[in-house]
Amino acid sequence: MPDPNGFLRYGRRLPARRPVPVRIMDWREVYPPAGEELVREQATRCMDCGIPFCHDGCPLGNRIPDWNDLVRTGSWASAIESLHATNNFPEFTGRLCPAPCEAACVLGIGDAPVAIKQVEVSIIDQAFADGTVVAQPAPVSSGKSVAVVGSGPAGLAAAQQLARAGHQVTVYERDEKVGGLLRFGIPDFKLEKHHIDRRAAQLAEEGVEFRTGVNVGVDVSAADLRAQHDAVLLATGALAGRDTPETPGRALRGVHLAMDHLVQSNRLVEGGTVPEITAEGKHVIIIGGGDTGADCLGVAHRQNAASVTQLDRYPLPPNSREDERDPWPTWPWILRNYPAHEEGGERVFSVAVQRFVDDGQGNVRAIVLTDVTVQRINGRGVVTVVPGSEREIPADLVLLAIGFEGTDAYAALEQLELPARGTVAVDAAWQTSTPGVFAAGDVHKGASLIVWAIAEGRSAAAAIHAYLGAEGALPAPVRPSSRPLAAA
Repeated sequence: MPDPNGFLRYGRRLPARRPVPVRIMDWREVYPPAGEELVREQATRCMDCGIPFCHDGCPLGNRIPDWNDLVRTGSWASAIESLHATNNFPEFTGRLCPAPCEAACVLGIGDAPVAIKQVEVSIIDQAFADGTVVAQPAPVSSGKSVAVVGSGPAGLAAAQQLARAGHQVTVYERDEKVGGLLRFGIPDFKLEKHHIDRRAAQLAEEGVEFRTGVNVGVDVSAADLRAQHDAVLLATGALAGRDTPETPGRALRGVHLAMDHLVQSNRLVEGGTVPEITAEGKHVIIIGGGDTGADCLGVAHRQNAASVTQLDRYPLPPNSREDERDPWPTWPWILRNYPAHEEGGERVFSVAVQRFVDDGQGNVRAIVLTDVTVQRINGRGVVTVVPGSEREIPADLVLLAIGFEGTDAYAALEQLELPARGTVAVDAAWQTSTPGVFAAGDVHKGASLIVWAIAEGRSAAAAIHAYLGAEGALPAPVRPSSRPLAAA
């Protein structure tokens, strides 16, 4: 049984981040590995609740109290076995997930929640160090083949599950390397890319074939792909960035979608060419207060920006959960400070850009900003400008980090006779309106958390396994949304 006094004896504690002056000089991860003593201490805080709400908070259904107690007792080999039972890639989620499990932790009702995410990433890091993470190829082939389009977390999770069940899996990736958004969207200071390479090598040993540089719908027909395989899984993500074409001055040089900036930066870190979009020596404005905006902030610091200002149209959130608005164990609306925020820059809330200012030569030189209020009316946010609040702020580079509209795999969807805008609807068995074609991850759900992507990839793999008439069943942690197939 767990230590009944662990949460009384220990407070929440995380390893210290690398010092700001040091880490902004390179692209290595912000967090150093945690010592075993700290990790076991934090795992000891878990109360092994009668009803562990952390299970419900995690879309993967991770067995959190189980592996917390195994870490507490030093049973690392059993801990990784329990963790891998529900999560194919804890080294990704342990670094990137915002941890809804911690928001649902029972200890969090009256105290700081268990450092679940830290324990998770420590388990997998220890397992790799011990050599206990090995390939698990299927002993017998099913004779069935599956094409997975996209190599982000959803596609990789599905590919691994299907390969281990004996199916021949081919992953098609339009970029030159596998990983999708993990590779080219997430900066290295959050996820160094050797983690992806290590998993890709494991999947290859398990029989997964990777075909990179292949844009399905362009380089190969999606219809031909369907004819060549017994089933197809669409896991193309939701990379169509939300834009503001109606804002005056949007066409000026220096105004870009955030993902264009991040992709070019990541390719440079991978050894590619110098990016056309750089923050070096510039006054940078980031529009959007979420994860993508914070990623742009960290990149701008490492590119030696002259100044960085991050704008958010919503008001400053509270520092802690407000029970009336977000009662436990729901995901709370609170101020989230990312490591990039302690590296510099300014955050401004309750503001909106009214126009981008031309320097007379087609380049942006400033933005015109106003204070705003936001009200929810009929489920939509209605923005109202505060009179007399207009002012101008210098801007040489403006990055739009205001979310995503859905998938950008337009050609492939059209060839499969699926709606080519927004997201792709599926039925209760993860199948689209085109027989034998399935969808999972952001392409189905819309831009969301990495844990949702992996969970949907695993569930879609289970549905494909059943569709192929294979024996036994694969784990299926989540069900698709109930919206009708006609929705897009």
